[in-house]
Amino acid sequence: MAQKAQMAQSKGTVVLAYSGGLDTSCILVWLREQGYEVIAYLADVGQDEDFEAAQKKATSLGAKKVFIEDLRKEFVEDFIWPWVQSSAVYEDRYLLGTSLARPCIAKGQVKVAKQEKAQFVSHGATGKGNDQVRFELTCYALYPEVKIISPWRLPEFYNRFLGRKELAAYAKDHGIPVPVTPKDPWSMDANIMHISYESGILENPWNHAPDGMQTMTIDPVKSTNTPDKLEIEFKHGVPIKVTNLGDKTTCSSTLELFQYVNKIGSKHGVGRIDIVENRFIGMKSRGVYETPGGTILYHAHLDIETFTMDKEVRKIKRDLAVRFSEQLYNGFWNSPECAFVRHCINKSQESVEGKVQISVFKGQVYILGRESPTSLYNEALVSMNVQGDYDPIDAGGFIKICSLRLKEYHRLQSSKST
Repeated sequence: MAQKAQMAQSKGTVVLAYSGGLDTSCILVWLREQGYEVIAYLADVGQDEDFEAAQKKATSLGAKKVFIEDLRKEFVEDFIWPWVQSSAVYEDRYLLGTSLARPCIAKGQVKVAKQEKAQFVSHGATGKGNDQVRFELTCYALYPEVKIISPWRLPEFYNRFLGRKELAAYAKDHGIPVPVTPKDPWSMDANIMHISYESGILENPWNHAPDGMQTMTIDPVKSTNTPDKLEIEFKHGVPIKVTNLGDKTTCSSTLELFQYVNKIGSKHGVGRIDIVENRFIGMKSRGVYETPGGTILYHAHLDIETFTMDKEVRKIKRDLAVRFSEQLYNGFWNSPECAFVRHCINKSQESVEGKVQISVFKGQVYILGRESPTSLYNEALVSMNVQGDYDPIDAGGFIKICSLRLKEYHRLQSSKST
């Protein structure tokens, strides 16, 4: 039945970022109706997906070819690890899980488009969101001559499909399989780093997120009453080993390590947030996020960095992290300014090494202790019981110098009031 989408003379080949869901399945058939040959591209970035079923579905809907690529290791090493080094948080709360995945997926999509000599790429991102920007800026950066088909920005598409009701009717008419059970009243995006929830009933910011909605982490209220104590070892600002101090489980390979901290974070309900954020295109949106392993590594890295990095260098690096969070959120991963910031952040991490011991419990990450061969912490210097290489008399002059501008400021204020 899917072959109702008969093609006229081919307009060319398009590589579609395909998930197997209702939206991209309808887009696949619609693109064929418009006269395009479609290659479906599925990227495995750690989402819970039946890729074999998605491949069969895309083929049955008329995809000329289907590519499934396991990008999990690349995603962690080339995107998540630079984020860990950066400590970047968008608008003070969002740990950027979706923002990190988009340039990784688009990079793979472009690689297939070039390989297959496809003139077009396409995606199912909406015309109101950030993902359209992230996908397309990556595609244009890595494949400048490519043409992008964004159905949700085309009047002939969005006027025809006003919502899921129209998509479901189109799917029925074209033999596109849809889930038997109703779709959850929100949209969800998942990868190995996080799951995001938005839209639907969450669009009213006063509505509480429904119980049971979040699937990556356990509700902290229902989590275990026994904490897990971990030792996380860093080298050049990147985690290289995790050891559970209780059961002695040890992980050191990229995927194994990240999956393990995810498991521990999930077990204790770590990394749940509910926020309103500013989208790049100008509107505010409400999002609910789960980032279990990322939250653990964020806190552990922050601690070892503060322990090993010079105060003034860290001030600069902290400013760079804010810039990086905005560049990443807004889709500019492949921009010259973002490459420069990543280079500077990576340079700042040369001495960020050592071990941090933490306790993970009831939605929280608690720092227990740290050690490092590159530590700038001088126990003798800071001790209240040892004089060390410090003369307290010097502090008096230091304080007087610092007070000069305060005295002048308040002298001026006093003169104004008289």
